[in-house]
Amino acid sequence: MKETLQHVEQMLDDSPVIDVTQTFEQLRGILAELKAMIDARFRVERDPCSLDSYGSPDGPGGSLEAYSGPEVDWMVHSWLGNPKASFANLHLTVWLGPQVRVPHLGIALLVWPEGWFYVDHLPRVNLVEDGDYYDRHYAGQDASWVGFREENPDFTWFTSRSGFIRASLSPTAHCYSFPRTQANLEVVRQVTRAKVEQWLRWVEEAEPVPEAERPALAATDLAIRRNIAERDPANVMGVRFFGQELTDQLVRALWGGDRTLPRPS
Repeated sequence: MKETLQHVEQMLDDSPVIDVTQTFEQLRGILAELKAMIDARFRVERDPCSLDSYGSPDGPGGSLEAYSGPEVDWMVHSWLGNPKASFANLHLTVWLGPQVRVPHLGIALLVWPEGWFYVDHLPRVNLVEDGDYYDRHYAGQDASWVGFREENPDFTWFTSRSGFIRASLSPTAHCYSFPRTQANLEVVRQVTRAKVEQWLRWVEEAEPVPEAERPALAATDLAIRRNIAERDPANVMGVRFFGQELTDQLVRALWGGDRTLPRPS
């Protein structure tokens, strides 16, 4: 299995500048399909801190839709970049409310101009401490995780240079770069869809968290979400495209720092 150790900005700077709009639209289509699956299950409302669009139609731009609801603490559907000049970064993340302990859902798709994808079920507990939680949500994915690495030679494992980001991945996370072929994009579609389907099954089967334990779980969730958003090495691309002030606003929107809607309880 090959491995990538470059920073995102290094990968972009070392690559030719080309128009990747077609791939960007395909990745947007994948995320739209996944969001439709999630929207069919959860009732959410768009938060006013959302940014419908920013940047320039002819240059770097993006949008960030943020949602919350009775069962969803914070959901973000967003993109950022300049597809006409090799780069776009797309996200779909769902952080559940404290009524269940089901892992959160994280998906990111990238073109730089090669393809890249990440999908994970983010744990709500220390997996080494809570063996039952590990067995319930992760042990059954071992075979498919190893199988993907063995059966997809086009996909190169991505290892972040940030130890914090490496620590944020679960044992069954998928985090790969790949050539932008139709076959590989279809693999990404299938893998991310399977991850969302599994996650939705867990939600349906979940036992409720006792009310007395929910405030502590909500506090932990928020701390994790904020740390991941603020420590993401890829934030440097936002600064490059839009400056520090707008990037800070986007990062706050990713974790809900400017949210108006109440958090679920």
